[in-house]
Amino acid sequence: MQHTIEPLLLSKTNHMIPNQISLQEAIALTSRYRTTPVADAFFSELYDGASVLALLNQPACRSFRVYLGRKPDQRICTVLVGVDANGQDILPPAGPATLTVDEGILLEEAIQCPPICPTPSPLNG
Repeated sequence: MQHTIEPLLLSKTNHMIPNQISLQEAIALTSRYRTTPVADAFFSELYDGASVLALLNQPACRSFRVYLGRKPDQRICTVLVGVDANGQDILPPAGPATLTVDEGILLEEAIQCPPICPTPSPLNG
């Protein structure tokens, strides 16, 4: 079954965009996670804005998906991939590992907290 990604529409009732939540909801989610974390998980990851924009600016990209992964040293990480209008991952061609700035951008290598954490905010308590 294929899912179609609908164009971005603002809600008529609260002027929020799809997936947007209130600061209070975000605080509750992040607080709950910090009080019951997975044993080896991180609290946050920081991605370079230009990298995320490059992923989103791929011609067929309509959204992005976050996958959980494990690094060779077994630390948990995230992998970001663009998603097209049919809900399909936009992947680079299979074959030798060649990193180019075109279709099929995959992101990882984010800055994890801990050890490098942001300044205090309501989201990181």
